[in-house]
Amino acid sequence: MHFDFDRCEFADCSQGGSAPALRDSQRVLDWAGLQAAVEAWVVRATGEGIVPGTALVLSGHKQIEFVVAMLGCLRMGVTYVPLDSINPPQRLQRIIELVGAGHCYDAGLDSFRAGAAAAAPLAEAGLAYIMFTSGSTGDPKGVQIGRDSLALFAGWIRDCLALGPQPAFMNQMLFSFDFSLFDLCGALALGGQCVLCPREVIADPDTFVGYLAEGQVQVWASTPSFVRQQLLNDAFTAEHLPALQVFVFGAESLTPALARQLWERFPKARIINSYGPTEATCSTTWIEIQPPLEAGVQPLSIGRAKPYAELFLDDGELCIAGDHVMRGYLNRPDLSEAVLFEHNGKRAYRSGDLAEIDAQGRVFFHGRRDDQIKLHGYRIELGEVDAGLTTLPGVSTAATVALRRPDGTLVRMIGFIETPELLPAATLGPLPAALADWKQRLAGSLPAYMIPSELLACGQFPATLSDKVDRKRLAALYQEARMKRRKETA
Repeated sequence: MHFDFDRCEFADCSQGGSAPALRDSQRVLDWAGLQAAVEAWVVRATGEGIVPGTALVLSGHKQIEFVVAMLGCLRMGVTYVPLDSINPPQRLQRIIELVGAGHCYDAGLDSFRAGAAAAAPLAEAGLAYIMFTSGSTGDPKGVQIGRDSLALFAGWIRDCLALGPQPAFMNQMLFSFDFSLFDLCGALALGGQCVLCPREVIADPDTFVGYLAEGQVQVWASTPSFVRQQLLNDAFTAEHLPALQVFVFGAESLTPALARQLWERFPKARIINSYGPTEATCSTTWIEIQPPLEAGVQPLSIGRAKPYAELFLDDGELCIAGDHVMRGYLNRPDLSEAVLFEHNGKRAYRSGDLAEIDAQGRVFFHGRRDDQIKLHGYRIELGEVDAGLTTLPGVSTAATVALRRPDGTLVRMIGFIETPELLPAATLGPLPAALADWKQRLAGSLPAYMIPSELLACGQFPATLSDKVDRKRLAALYQEARMKRRKETA
């Protein structure tokens, strides 16, 4: 039994109904139970007056009910808008207003409540979901993804990744972060199990490992930052998680050092690197990283284009074309026109990411256009500085920030390396003694203008809600430490 994303309905219903489909911290739901729960939810939603062609805001965390509601919306032709309960009520209300949702469904309470005064029909037909990302103006941007795009994504996981029959996927990323769809679509399209991992389970490392072992998780998808946190736990090994066979990464750069650390813990694991913005339905490229890795190679490739995608460069900027590209930003034609265009008869998107594509079609990420700075007349990619720092002995994770004056002018670059064995989380301190000559070492691989003026250790990098390194918080920690030093020496 599985969920057919092309038709948005359950298929092969005569077999496998008793196999586990969804697991959360409270219960396990088998496939027959999942189908019954979705159909019952559709009856309730219809009774509430929710109709196709409108949006429904879903709020909650890692409840089975959240997934039931998502599938119910797909069955009904209703566009779902996911929002994690960690968000403040003001953001929930603002998103309800932006999408014109007549109702909101609270998965934690398993209840519907009124939203906007009256549901507004969406201008764009056939949308699976609207995912909100941060907007430069402070107002969130709604990325509109079609049902056909979601079906392409699920088909890629099913047909291209060779994950085996009925695999169990870990799902820890927020539902309002599009990478979480990898686990859901993979488990549901392959008739496997999706193991929902709530914050309270993840917070205790040993409980988390036990929970994954109980669910016999085989496929792990996360940012590199999240798996680095787990490597602090000695129990995060193949011995304690024998079913775990595949790691899939996205949303951040995967370093060779992290890949090697993982293979030390899970010698037989496959490592898949992927890339793709929310505007291109979760991911556009993928590649399997094969050992042994060549020493000193930076960075790892983010992959080749998927079968339904075309990639090309425009003045160094990576552009993505295909039916998986978004239908535009909700009610923001100005923003859509700035990044969307037509290429070979398909929708195309300017990603804002800088890259190169080699003769084998492999893409190498070189940072964001908005992470490109100009310091002392030189153009510098902060991502390239990060990569250079990870070549230092014992360094697996690094981040660089650019300090600015109040008027916005750049002053200098500060580098940070992660040293969880030496310092508490989100705490800055001096470098290990072995890195006393870090500037001389970097001079062998980076030009002088790309070497940060300072390099500090951080126990564990602060992270955003989507488990990416929070560079703004790192800069704030640096400024706080600097002010503290000034007061102590005054």
